[in-house]
Amino acid sequence: MSASGGTKAIVAALLANLSIAVAKFVAFLFSGSSSMLAESVHSVADSGNQGLLLLGGKKAQREATPQHPFGYGRERYIYAFLVSIVLFSVGGMFAIYEGYEKIKHPHEIEHWYWPVGVLVFAIIAETFSFRMAIKESNVLRGRKSWKEFVRHAKAPELPVVLLEDLGALVGLILALGGVGLALLTGDGVWDGIGTLCIGVLLILIALVLAVETKSLLLGEAAGVEEVKKIEAAVVGGDAVTGIIHMRTLHLGPEELLVAAKIAVRHDGTATEIASAIDAAEARIRESVPIARVIYLEPDIYSEAEAAKGADPEASPGGPSHTTVH
Repeated sequence: MSASGGTKAIVAALLANLSIAVAKFVAFLFSGSSSMLAESVHSVADSGNQGLLLLGGKKAQREATPQHPFGYGRERYIYAFLVSIVLFSVGGMFAIYEGYEKIKHPHEIEHWYWPVGVLVFAIIAETFSFRMAIKESNVLRGRKSWKEFVRHAKAPELPVVLLEDLGALVGLILALGGVGLALLTGDGVWDGIGTLCIGVLLILIALVLAVETKSLLLGEAAGVEEVKKIEAAVVGGDAVTGIIHMRTLHLGPEELLVAAKIAVRHDGTATEIASAIDAAEARIRESVPIARVIYLEPDIYSEAEAAKGADPEASPGGPSHTTVH
């Protein structure tokens, strides 16, 4: 991930949400609309989420320590997971509660021009933030669909901001619909229904974020293209005859661990094998720059060892790709 690109999207979303939150609170005070109150809390929660993402990015830059020898790259995953919890608990649950209360005890919306004007302003501001997130994501997305990008991105910030901004835009449209119907019919229940829909939407987005960031927290392997590049780099010299088995693991969005048992020629000397390993590590880092932690174990190829590496039950590291040349 482009760290600067992710930061730009986060800062744009933070500034948009702070300005929108203030405007929504003012509109709520003048109109008494529960949709506006729910949207106000939604924007405050989103602002807090962007703050958490920025904090996680800062903490992830700390140097490795003896207690954490692989560094703090996963801090970004932890804070992204916290974002999904905040979105669920603060934004979604509060909106559902407010919607239920407004449906149960409806009242007329006062000074209708406040909520309508603020919602239009908020849609414009959120569109700007969403456009920035799309622009920065397109740099990394390549030919992937948006669904694939959100599901398989190793850097959590841009998918989180994308989903948050999308949810905010849809939520604003729902709020505008609820307020509009309440004004047209004179029935405040529609305002409550709009608020309820906003809460359900936020919870659905929070669940998607939680599932995706949980997978990153557990530890995901390198992408298919990166694995192919690593395999080609390992066997790029004459001394390494193949890969018996290999494991990859993201220590953070921009740091990859590579561990492999490689097949070497049985008549090679210790010096030749050591040189072959050094050369293979250099080729890996050149092909996949984020492969910063590399462990290569030389061995003589055997069917039994290859089977162990390929069998998830035989090895605690999980499934692997076995290549023999």
